[in-house]
Amino acid sequence: MPEAAHITVDLRAQTLTLWNDGAVQKCWSVSTAANGPGEIQGSGCTPRGRHIVRAKIGAGAEIGTVFKARREASDVRRYSAEACAQYPGRDWILTRILWLSGCEVGINRLGCVDTQRRYIYIHGTPHDDTLGAPASHGCIRMRNSDVIELFDLVSPGTEVTLHE
Repeated sequence: MPEAAHITVDLRAQTLTLWNDGAVQKCWSVSTAANGPGEIQGSGCTPRGRHIVRAKIGAGAEIGTVFKARREASDVRRYSAEACAQYPGRDWILTRILWLSGCEVGINRLGCVDTQRRYIYIHGTPHDDTLGAPASHGCIRMRNSDVIELFDLVSPGTEVTLHE
């Protein structure tokens, strides 16, 4: 019986790997939290452990589409240099969202460590220059074209393991 697809995120190497049937299907450079690994609400850290893709958001959206609260933003529809200048410091969530949910009670699920309630995503970013180094606010950032590719290859329920 074929092994289901799953994702691993190596927080040290800053890579996301898609595995299929026990073999590497694809590996991408990512950017995880500038604050490092951690599970506590409000820490700005990337949570560790076993997760699943809870939801896929943004199917069919144009590359560079801006999301706010998991919906297409109404203030800025598409990312641009002008939008960046207008909203300095904004944590841009672009193109696609894979919303993660923790699977380990007390580690990344429920209480003050709940990955889903922390709104931890795999999402597109305009900051391609930071890929390969920790720079996010807790999420896993990917190049926009890469997150589209990953989005199309996984389903809700896909296992995701974040490790050091």
